[in-house]
Amino acid sequence: MILLLALLQAQTTGTRLLREPTISATQVAFAYANDIWVVGRDGGQARRLTSFPGTESRPAFSPDGKWIAFTASYGGNPDVYVVSADGGEPKRLTWHPGADAVAGWTPDGANVLFFSGRDGVPVGTVRLWKVPVAGGNETPLPVASAGSASLSADGTRLAYQHIVKWQDAWRNYRGGQAQPIWVVNLSDMALT
Repeated sequence: MILLLALLQAQTTGTRLLREPTISATQVAFAYANDIWVVGRDGGQARRLTSFPGTESRPAFSPDGKWIAFTASYGGNPDVYVVSADGGEPKRLTWHPGADAVAGWTPDGANVLFFSGRDGVPVGTVRLWKVPVAGGNETPLPVASAGSASLSADGTRLAYQHIVKWQDAWRNYRGGQAQPIWVVNLSDMALT
């Protein structure tokens, strides 16, 4: 009887495990059940954008809202992909054997930002990179390490933290992972 009541309650409350939301002017994208989904900002029925076997996460809308960059682990290696916000075939942008994780977009929408430890030999220091949406070579941003980051709307400044947090969910945590936020002016590398 208790099991039946729990099942009925689960059916009436709906899905509650939506993660990593990102918004555009008209839509919300999120990760759920290892896929990327979108729904209108006013609510309604969510639509699955990805369904390939593997894990898709970290969605990020392009500045114009037409594309969604995401991290996908197809075959065991996380790489950067983009897909139209309307749906379609995802396009792979990175091919490195190390893990690449989406961080966002450049303000002009020409590049996807991502984190990678690809050149952090021997310890795998994670830094911020960009890759053209049209395809091409990845380019590191001029900070030695970055665990989280965001470009200003005009692309002249970068706010970031030096280390990668391995446990984001600690409430009121004040230990070694609680790093200050640095802001660097990318034209002269002045640091605040």
